[in-house]
Amino acid sequence: MCLGPNEAGIWASGRPRGQLELITPFQLYFNPELIFKHFQIWRLITNFLFFGPVGFNFLFNMIFLYRYCRMLEEGSFRGRTADFVFMFLFGGFLMTLFGLFVSLVFLGQAFTIMLVYVWSRRNPYVRMNFFGLLNFQAPFLPWVLMGFSLLLGNSIIVDLLGIAVGHIYFFLEDVFPNQPGGIRILKTPSVLKAIFDTPDEDPNYNPLPEDRPGGFAWGEGQRLGG
Repeated sequence: MCLGPNEAGIWASGRPRGQLELITPFQLYFNPELIFKHFQIWRLITNFLFFGPVGFNFLFNMIFLYRYCRMLEEGSFRGRTADFVFMFLFGGFLMTLFGLFVSLVFLGQAFTIMLVYVWSRRNPYVRMNFFGLLNFQAPFLPWVLMGFSLLLGNSIIVDLLGIAVGHIYFFLEDVFPNQPGGIRILKTPSVLKAIFDTPDEDPNYNPLPEDRPGGFAWGEGQRLGG
């Protein structure tokens, strides 16, 4: 099987290895032929877990993945762990489906952008400050990140995939059910609710700064009117 442009770029610098040299990216990347013909099912998961060697791109992805995953979990998904897990599964399924038709071998960055997109659409009035250079409202954040990725010389296909999947989830979950005649298409399976949801809400919960009046700071970010 020939390497696509993204695959070639990953391994152009020499023999591919993981950071600890225990496994190689060849054992992790998304390859439909190896998954469905050779039953290497683990690739459906491991392709989301590899972000390249430790460096600026790796740290950038880790910071955004942690930050926006946490803000979603403790914000709009608070007390709804099963719904949060279902978003992961739905997003991962769509990205894997789209990955069959595009030349992408690792989908972790697209997953990060999906989380950023969903958070940004659910917090439309939060103002952001990107490295002290740009001021904008939260819904523009995924597009700013895509532009930043383009400036670094990366392919924007991964970012576009994350934005597309995030928009599909946001539309089906937040927009379409509230339209005249709309219905809720995405329903979290009861088995996930039985496993992950807890009946009691912690009365001593202290919300994150971004969920309080005044918003949170990414640079100098704040909610309008705060």
